Amino acid sequence: MSTDVKQDLLETTDVRSRMETLNRVLTKELEVLEVGSKIQSQVESEVGRNQREYFLREQMKAIQRELGEGDEQAKEMDDLAAKIEAADMPEDVRKEARRELDRLSKMPPAAAEYTVARTYIDWLVAVPWTAHSEDDIELARTKATLDEDHSGIEKVKDRILEYLAVRKLKPDMKGPILCFVGPPGVGKTSLARSIAKSIGRKCVRVSLGGMRDEAEIRGHRRTYIGALPGQIIQGLRRAGVRNPVFILDEIDKLGNDFRGDPASALLEVLDPEQNNTFRDHYLDVPFDLSEVLFITTANVLDTVPPPLRDRMEVIELAGYTEREKFDIARDHLVARQVTNHGLDSQVITFTDAALATIVSGYTREAGVRNLEREIGSVCRKIARRHAEGDRTPVIVTPEVVDELLGAARHLDEALEDRTKDPGVAIGLAWTPVGGDVLFIEASRMAGGSALTLTGSLGDVMKESARIALSWFRTHAASYGVDPQFYKDSEIHLHVPSGAIPKDGPSAGVTMVVAMASALSGRPVRGDVAMTGEITLSGRVLPVGGIKEKVLAARRYGIHRVIVPKQNETNVREDLTDEIRSGLTVHFVTEVDEVLALALTPVGAAKKLSLA
Repeated sequence: MSTDVKQDLLETTDVRSRMETLNRVLTKELEVLEVGSKIQSQVESEVGRNQREYFLREQMKAIQRELGEGDEQAKEMDDLAAKIEAADMPEDVRKEARRELDRLSKMPPAAAEYTVARTYIDWLVAVPWTAHSEDDIELARTKATLDEDHSGIEKVKDRILEYLAVRKLKPDMKGPILCFVGPPGVGKTSLARSIAKSIGRKCVRVSLGGMRDEAEIRGHRRTYIGALPGQIIQGLRRAGVRNPVFILDEIDKLGNDFRGDPASALLEVLDPEQNNTFRDHYLDVPFDLSEVLFITTANVLDTVPPPLRDRMEVIELAGYTEREKFDIARDHLVARQVTNHGLDSQVITFTDAALATIVSGYTREAGVRNLEREIGSVCRKIARRHAEGDRTPVIVTPEVVDELLGAARHLDEALEDRTKDPGVAIGLAWTPVGGDVLFIEASRMAGGSALTLTGSLGDVMKESARIALSWFRTHAASYGVDPQFYKDSEIHLHVPSGAIPKDGPSAGVTMVVAMASALSGRPVRGDVAMTGEITLSGRVLPVGGIKEKVLAARRYGIHRVIVPKQNETNVREDLTDEIRSGLTVHFVTEVDEVLALALTPVGAAKKLSLA
């Protein structure tokens, strides 16, 4: 009892009251003793059960050792420890793996964190930290491989051989990131695969089209459910080596939203000065990407952010001429499609004339995908006959092509007929799938000083039309047109295929020619196509996509092309002798030169009007 309780008892003079107080104190002490005894009993029982389980586990381990069976969890920890030691990791990565293994060994297998930690260790072990393939760069063999897999594109092949030659002389070179840019179907991805095959490296391909989440590149942090490393680390794990050829397809189609900007995440990956310490959010340890040969592909560069574009060396694949398409079909596509459809050369044979017919009459593209589809369509129809019992060998001629594929879908339009009336000029346009020919029409009618523009034109082309009209109004007298013509006239400028949006700074020359033709009554020559932008002072400015535009002119049978003088370098460097053969290129600096080349002579226009 405490001193205060003892004092109260002594100060209580009534014997009965004193005994009642003492009884309460003793009852309380008794209850405390009973609770303490109960707790002691429970503790002893728990300790006894734990000791019993401990003894049982020890006995079970002894029995398993006698039977040659070990504790599954301990065995798993030993296996992971052996894998960590055998993975040949850098020392800082091995420390992280051991620390995580130590955490794992102290967790019960039923814990939620157990699976997360186990998966993380598996990824650390699986990443190829030091495994790499030896380069076998033999330039003669590489050239033979590129020539065997791809016809034409000699300039691109030369650039690849130069790149590999430097890499052979200096293997530790921090080389440029190559970016193949061109329309669909010109062989960008297959060219990258040929590079990998020719130097003996593994090849990994990742499509970036539509990717919006930054974590697809850098990985998810392990705090998220279902976290995984990014596509870069996953691709290296699939390759099994740290120096594969890594193809990043469709880099121009990256997106971004609230989950981050993948294009910004690629800035580190594609920078040789930074990617030697690339840190994936999931692994959270540095990985050296400097030995990876990154090759990217894109259809256009406009949508690629400038900082990302600056990290890559752009190699353009403009498209193929009809002759190159014919060679590709004869050397590659026919054999592949015949094999893919269960046929052989004894059953079906394509003549050169048939292939030329398919190239010119059934496809009009920069690449060869539709060409391969049309060849496959012919093979499919022959395969059906073969399956139905008709085993007669078939020699595919132009007549057979017409029978199996129907009438030609692309007939060469008589350009002279299209331009026989004044006011129609032939322009050259660039599209993401190659070049194309654009007819621009102008007409004059009674009205009140208005300019009408139709054809789904963008702001830039609308400005070009206004500049063209202003220039011609200033110089109308030089072409026999009343300078006051605009007071009581309405000019209508139309670009056909109005459902297709059109924009770009290269139609000004064609617009001014169409207007000059309509207002002066002089038709435009039917064998001349043109491209270029103009200024109010009459200067012709340079434009892009010269090779694609010239190839489009060749496809339509045009043999005279007008281009800006400042694009002479592009014509000389980008156009092969084959493309330039039979083609006359006129270089101009002033609009007057364009009109002199494009419009028919005054006498010819008068004779035409009299007729």
